[in-house]
Amino acid sequence: MEAQLQLYNSLSHQKEVFEPYHPPYVGMYVCGPTVYGDPHLGHARAAIVFDVLFRYLHHLGYKVRYVRNITDVGHLENDADEGEDKIEKKARLEQLEPMEIAHQYTVSYHLALEKLNTLTPSIEPTASGHIPEQIDVIEKILKKGYGYNNNGNLYFDLLKYAKDNSYGMLSGKVIGDLLNTSRELSGQEEKKNPVDFALWKHASKEHIMQWKSPWGDGFPGWHLECTAMSAKYLGLPFDIHGGGLDLMFPHHESEIAQSVIAFGQAPCKYWIHNNLITINGQKMSKSLGNFITLEELFSGNHNAISKAYDPMVLRFFILQAHYRSTIDFSDEALLAAEKGFYRLVQSYKLFSKLNTSEKSSIDIKKWIQGCYDVINDDLNTARLIAELFEGCRLINLLNDGKETITAEDLTLFSSSFTKFVSEILGLKMLEETQDNSKMDGLMQLLIEIRQQSRLNKDFATSDLIRDKLSEIGIQIKDTKEGAEWQII
Repeated sequence: MEAQLQLYNSLSHQKEVFEPYHPPYVGMYVCGPTVYGDPHLGHARAAIVFDVLFRYLHHLGYKVRYVRNITDVGHLENDADEGEDKIEKKARLEQLEPMEIAHQYTVSYHLALEKLNTLTPSIEPTASGHIPEQIDVIEKILKKGYGYNNNGNLYFDLLKYAKDNSYGMLSGKVIGDLLNTSRELSGQEEKKNPVDFALWKHASKEHIMQWKSPWGDGFPGWHLECTAMSAKYLGLPFDIHGGGLDLMFPHHESEIAQSVIAFGQAPCKYWIHNNLITINGQKMSKSLGNFITLEELFSGNHNAISKAYDPMVLRFFILQAHYRSTIDFSDEALLAAEKGFYRLVQSYKLFSKLNTSEKSSIDIKKWIQGCYDVINDDLNTARLIAELFEGCRLINLLNDGKETITAEDLTLFSSSFTKFVSEILGLKMLEETQDNSKMDGLMQLLIEIRQQSRLNKDFATSDLIRDKLSEIGIQIKDTKEGAEWQII
């Protein structure tokens, strides 16, 4: 079955078909984390969104080179051109070397993503490991007259760029508006214009992270690393550039400007930005006390949640929304996601119990095509999950004997259900985890107690077990063979 993915192109604000072509690979570059703290919900959403895209492109038959960077230098406080490097600040607080901090939180990030069942990227370069490449990009910009040096601090001349080139293609920002709203900040006097952004910063003696350059010892600006590393590993223009919506401006707009001047062209064909996660309607923030790390979520050690959640529940929760939609996180929303997650688990388990017939009364190929139609429509995982729940409904009808299916169609149904859930959405719920096995054992014990109560004509206890389980979303179904349970 052929399928073509239609992606939302931020440049044109319309969907375009991702056409097959013949270079050795599809190039995808995604802005990874700045590693100065434990991974949190925002990290999880970006990683999961682009993991699904990576998985689906593989599924469609593409060979993909997926590059995800690690920012370990140059990202200053408040995304500004002044202030302390975020990693260096953390290193001072914890009395460690900056690279110890970077390594510590890179490891935490990788461990969290492993729990979330994300595939590893093809290449994961670091900013600090590509200083020569970044210096080379700066030299190209200077040579073409779009950068200037002020006492070892180099800036990109954005007003000059905007005279000859389109600026604000992603965000819709207008240079005039930026000039009117620019704040007076320390260090702005070094710039020709307040909207100019740093290419290289002179480092004081106290600054720990610094490298030699033609302009003196210093460190690169935050926007430079992605321009240099994407060009090195993917060539230009590569196919897909992704990241969180908060990176659209100024980071990605700055990348475009740097690439146009240094290399004579925009970096990529498609821009994909995943939206943000709010918590109970508010932006996630440490100052608001609603900042939740992934480890707190998995352990249940946070006052905003009532229990520990399986990483697959979080993955399912995130995929229930389209990547361009905001997700509002709450304990209630996670509990609902957990319920839906286990509903898929229970439905899948029924495949092995289904009987076959000489004729199918349901059109499995139509259901499969429906799944492809929605995932091809701008990677709409929310609608794919809705189609999977339609598959659950069909499974239950088959299990109840209200529909029939041939052996051939049942094999196709089962393999396709597994493919969409496991291979494409990356949900490991089809495997028997230790927790699932414990839950199965507990439920079997309750069913046996209930059945014994009924044999003893103790219907009060029997009904109490049934009703209490129903209150928490578990349904007991009496059958000729005994009783079954499922999450509803």
